[in-house]
Amino acid sequence: MGSRFRAVTLDARDQCMRGTSGPEAGLRSCYFGFAWGASMTVPRSVALVILMFALLAAPLALGAQSPGKCYRVGVLCPVTCAVAPIEALRQGLLERGYAEGRNVTFEYRSAEGKFEKFADLAAELVGLQVDIIFTAGVLPAVLGAKRATTKIPIVFAGLGEDPVLYGLVQSLARPGGNLTGIAALYADLVEKQLEFITETVPGLSRVAALWDVGLEKALEPSFKSLAVAAGALGVHLQPVAVRGPEDLARAFRAAADARAGALILLPSPTFFVGRVRLANLAAEHQLPAISSHAEFAKAGGLMAYGPNLRRMFAYAAGIVDRILRGAKPADLPVEQPTEFELTINLKTAKVLRLTIPPAILIQATEVIQ
Repeated sequence: MGSRFRAVTLDARDQCMRGTSGPEAGLRSCYFGFAWGASMTVPRSVALVILMFALLAAPLALGAQSPGKCYRVGVLCPVTCAVAPIEALRQGLLERGYAEGRNVTFEYRSAEGKFEKFADLAAELVGLQVDIIFTAGVLPAVLGAKRATTKIPIVFAGLGEDPVLYGLVQSLARPGGNLTGIAALYADLVEKQLEFITETVPGLSRVAALWDVGLEKALEPSFKSLAVAAGALGVHLQPVAVRGPEDLARAFRAAADARAGALILLPSPTFFVGRVRLANLAAEHQLPAISSHAEFAKAGGLMAYGPNLRRMFAYAAGIVDRILRGAKPADLPVEQPTEFELTINLKTAKVLRLTIPPAILIQATEVIQ
């Protein structure tokens, strides 16, 4: 899994620590700041002394994981916490030796699509004295947590924006504060998404871009990238604002009225949770659509291109684990996914009377027949 994400810097200690998994990951071969090589030989008496000191040092190396300690993990969710990526985070911690109710509890808080609630929800978690706050996805959640505390560690995953640009961290390599995590940087992906949809739909001249008004500030880099890509590809971009789940039907009518020949869904938790309805609306209006999340294509949308959210959140569990064991967020580089999945729904393509070009089909990670 580690190969699918990259840190901006990775020092020797990090390389050593990432050699194992579970609550004791990183303790084997790492007590003295170096890893034993396979060819190194040590006198038995020296080895016994080293082993004795290692055993004595183990409780210190475990840092925050003291016996009998039950950690409280606060989780901030944009729409609902009952989604597969959040479950992947929970399972990732359980696989590392945590047991719910024994040494870890989860405090879930959902903004229910009202992102202005994040400030109060984050403050509530701080009042509960949680040991760490995990924020799922959107920039408003991370900003709300950051404003609520400078002491409690904060881990983000699924963040689509540059955390440096928005003042969340000092740099990707050295975050410097109490935040770290995984940034997907969706603005770097929209150009490829537009290429895929324009190459798939013959004669495409106008593309609608559905965007969540609750994420206007966060989506600015994506719109800039889209505008540049649209100009290069010779297509007209038609932004269509969406003001919540109840506004989706109107937004699709607006896209159709604007004579859009295809549609791009800019990243939004509202769109992720409502992917089945979005796929149905796209079919109703005969609009080929592409999203950042494979789940959209699996729900009946034409295609998706982006990082695997479940894998990302499962990986983030390892970051949470390291911090609970004593690592400081300031010293943990912000990581980025290095693999992106192209999912194509051939059933939907057939209904839309589209033939997926072989050059695109061969790039697909998953093809739904």
